[in-house]
Amino acid sequence: MTYKTDSAQSCCAVNLLDLMRDDVADLQRLPLFQDSHISINALSLTVKVPLDKALETLSRRCYTDSNLGASVSPAQGQHLDNCIAPTCMPSSEGDFEMAKYKINQSITINGVKRWITANSMQEFADKVTRLLGTPQDRGKHLFVEYAWNWYNTYSAPNVETATATTYKRQIRLYLIPAFDGLAVEDITVDDVQRLFNSMAGAKTTKDKARMVLNQILDAAVEDKLITSNPLKSRRVKITGKASKPTAPYTVEQMRYLVQHIQDIHNPRDRAFLALQALHPLRLEEVLGLQPGDIDTDRMAIHIRRAVTHPTRNRPEIKDTKTTSSHRTIGLSALALPYLQTGAAGKFLFGGDKPLSYTQVRKMCQRIQRDTGFTESITPIRFRTTVLTDLYNQTKDIKLAQSAAGHTTSAMTLKYYVKGRETSSEAAAAVDRLYAG
Repeated sequence: MTYKTDSAQSCCAVNLLDLMRDDVADLQRLPLFQDSHISINALSLTVKVPLDKALETLSRRCYTDSNLGASVSPAQGQHLDNCIAPTCMPSSEGDFEMAKYKINQSITINGVKRWITANSMQEFADKVTRLLGTPQDRGKHLFVEYAWNWYNTYSAPNVETATATTYKRQIRLYLIPAFDGLAVEDITVDDVQRLFNSMAGAKTTKDKARMVLNQILDAAVEDKLITSNPLKSRRVKITGKASKPTAPYTVEQMRYLVQHIQDIHNPRDRAFLALQALHPLRLEEVLGLQPGDIDTDRMAIHIRRAVTHPTRNRPEIKDTKTTSSHRTIGLSALALPYLQTGAAGKFLFGGDKPLSYTQVRKMCQRIQRDTGFTESITPIRFRTTVLTDLYNQTKDIKLAQSAAGHTTSAMTLKYYVKGRETSSEAAAAVDRLYAG
């Protein structure tokens, strides 16, 4: 690293620390000493170098330079050690320990004080650059690599495919863009909060990213890479719009659909609407039905398996969502005329292979067209509608919970039982009770 004077007639090239200490005031007026920061790789460092310890004998040739006060003819090529000017007096090696290194200086990086020794300012800068290199160079762990290792080792092999797909999506879309280039050890509470501040959408979307990030950072705590999980700080606030609840169809809409099932042209489409619209079934449970699951003698439906689509259009046959989901529910008499029989071991909807999401969507579009229904045919709305009306008619939450296949009745009440009564009906009920 060199410094050149502004003189048009002369030039002096010297090592940064190859300056004399005799006239510190003159040296401090040089541009070289008027900035206490060094910029390396776009990062600014404050380097505190005491002039009276950092200056040593000049080792390069220097010609006339008014700033240094030297008066040497360019033809002489005289070394500054031999300069007779008072400002060019060589320093004593006893005053500056030069036996091994010319520079022995402390700097602070990321709050950590480090001592760096070097024979030149360039060597000093190179060592600083290495310290400011990649997290691996600093003995740390890149978040991107650590997150994917967690996913491939602990997540994907041990969860449902649909869950693993969701986790992978959170890492790819949200976590990596937020922490790319950062080491796990360097992620702060501020970094975590900025991630959720930058995310748009409903709070449920942010909660998915939070769940995945929490598991990754908990693993880092267990691996002793960090002492605490910054996501668990009480300062972290995750806000967002509430998800729009699934609204049930009205009673009038349901009556209309039941009356127009016979207008549907495709027999399989008729069977699908009869089973989906009249029973509290998940779409994955309907797609998993086989002929042996429909017990017309006992008017029952046995829910034994489910079909998911973790990669959208590649069906995956698996067990039911929970042990409570493996259940038997009543078969609607209104659906019975439209059900079809099929070969054992085949799927009611798809035959050898269950229908894909694309095929289901097209089937729902055909049903809407054939029935003349004014709204979209949406499977999840049928499940919410049936559970709402089942509870309204029976007032038995345990019965609704059992039909839904939920582990707790709280789940049924919170997400599926919407209630049909209006505020005026509620007031009328209170009036009837208190009127005497």
